Amino acid sequence: MSAVYKDDQDDWLTVCLKYLLFVFNFLFWVGGAAVLGVGVWTLVEKSDYLSLLASSTFAVSAYILILAGGLVVVTGFLGCCAVIREQRSCLSLYFFCLLLIFLIELVAGVLAYVYYQRLSEELKQHLNQTMTENYAQPGKEAITLAVDKLQQDFKCCGSNNSHDWTVSVYISSNQAEGRVVPDSCCKTITPRCGKRDHPSNIYKVEGGCITKLEQFLADHLLVIGAVGIGVACLQLTGAALTACFIYLLYKEEEDFGTL
Repeated sequence: MSAVYKDDQDDWLTVCLKYLLFVFNFLFWVGGAAVLGVGVWTLVEKSDYLSLLASSTFAVSAYILILAGGLVVVTGFLGCCAVIREQRSCLSLYFFCLLLIFLIELVAGVLAYVYYQRLSEELKQHLNQTMTENYAQPGKEAITLAVDKLQQDFKCCGSNNSHDWTVSVYISSNQAEGRVVPDSCCKTITPRCGKRDHPSNIYKVEGGCITKLEQFLADHLLVIGAVGIGVACLQLTGAALTACFIYLLYKEEEDFGTL
């Protein structure tokens, strides 16, 4: 009687785990879509500013999230098939895929967190140099466009303040045509408006563009880290459920073999 009760209990647990795994797969797909979306959004929305950063950690974190999101789409389909068929080999493959994605997303989250810690120092060391030495120089068109967009989007002028431009290669050259700041510093851009640096004409923001860009990137690094680590924890839950399901199927096969 106890053996029959035990078999019924195992069957009940198997059914429950099967439905739980279906629910997990739905959450898995949603989480994967979030990961993929954040990765693409980061690269598309922030690509203009990537050329101003000294390291590629910010972009690498986004690419890792895109890779993880793509794997989730494939793995989610594999998980559904494995649960429906109740094949231990497919479930084992699914289990290892979950662990792989967990590691990938964890790496993205940790990279974002580490870069967040040293973002301020990097910008202080490199942004002013990048802006003053490379703006409007041959072969540096991407940086020029990024600086112009940065100053217009954040309504700022110069790395720390508008006086940073006085030592720039561009302002010191004949190309500037008498400008004291680039035209993108102007509140209303008109041809050669950068000749006058009065507060009524250009942006005078305390802290300059460094403060604005640092806050902007820091906010999005927190999103990358939170999404990466959050979905990675979801993967661990799925891996644990899958391992339990594989164990129950193994037990059922063993019990069936002893009959």
